[in-house]
Amino acid sequence: MTIPVDYRRRGQAVWLDSISSKMIRTGQLASRIASGTIYGVTSNPTIFGQAIERNEGDYESVLARMAAAGADAFAIYDELTRRDIAAGADLFAGLHRANPVDGWISLEVLPGLAHDEEGTVREALRLSGLLARPNVFIKVPSTPEGVRAIRRLIGSGVSVNVTLMFNRKHYRDVANAYVSGLSDLAARGGDLSKVHSVASFFVSRVDSLVDKLLDEMIAAAPGVGKAALDALKGKAGLANSKVVYQDFLAAFEAPEFRALAAKGARVQRPLWASTGTKNPAYSDLLYVENLIGPDTVNTMPEKTLEALLDHGTCPGDTVLEGVDEARRTLAALKAAGIDVEAVGERLQADGVVLFSKSYDELVATIEKRRAAEAAAPKGARAGVAG
Repeated sequence: MTIPVDYRRRGQAVWLDSISSKMIRTGQLASRIASGTIYGVTSNPTIFGQAIERNEGDYESVLARMAAAGADAFAIYDELTRRDIAAGADLFAGLHRANPVDGWISLEVLPGLAHDEEGTVREALRLSGLLARPNVFIKVPSTPEGVRAIRRLIGSGVSVNVTLMFNRKHYRDVANAYVSGLSDLAARGGDLSKVHSVASFFVSRVDSLVDKLLDEMIAAAPGVGKAALDALKGKAGLANSKVVYQDFLAAFEAPEFRALAAKGARVQRPLWASTGTKNPAYSDLLYVENLIGPDTVNTMPEKTLEALLDHGTCPGDTVLEGVDEARRTLAALKAAGIDVEAVGERLQADGVVLFSKSYDELVATIEKRRAAEAAAPKGARAGVAG
């Protein structure tokens, strides 16, 4: 029995924050599903970019075929990403049929649409329609425009993974959009039980920025104040997340949602994202073992998943522990001059820029290879026999 199975019994699903054609074609993904190691997968432009850059699988041959047919870089990107997501969803299909809250895989709308409500809705509906699988989440960022799009998508029956959430305002806005979308769907006579959603709340990135701010303050502080500031390092991410989990409990125990639940609605599970430890001074499972609890997901990079399998523990419903201390930590940070809500706004803005940059770099890589393939003699093209 694996540690992720123990987590699942406590109501948390372990997901892998990685996908590639190689992972699918070699049977690695199927093996992890069969062993109960993972219950879902997330992706983003950075993940796809790394896989395509390293040609992990058969990307080069598909790219060559499409380039020869005259496809542009976006069409190639669209085909490669949708193909991997569809194949992954099919591998998870059995798990999803056994329990509809498991076996999910996510594909993100184009990062450039983060501040375009109408564009986000159109793209999400396009991707959902083309993939046509019940276990695919369409990822939408929690920008103000994204939040409005989320309500419309949920109201249309599209299952959504909401991403780039960093503070309590982001979470509350998203939870409200989800419940409002369900109400819209109910008013149209839709089947609420078929709609799922997760709210991806980022953890380690909060610590990275808060710790940086603390280090700057420590350098400028008098000797007597340095220790108090240093004691706050490495605590903001977990404190922020534990307080948000309390917001989750309040939102989905409220009468408005309970009425929808009676009609088949499901809770929107918090998904802990950015859970790989970036500071080597901290435990490699800091953002895993301390956020276990009912109705949650933890999506983790390969390195963190391997650490969990190697030496992870399941100490209990840790997300419910130390909540008062978490509130005191956030208050202490604010008193010191660091407002985690403001930190969250900065991180979301940075996240939109970073994902857009990753997407642009990925498309540029595809375009470079596409142009080379298109220009090459037929017999010299990748994957084309002479």
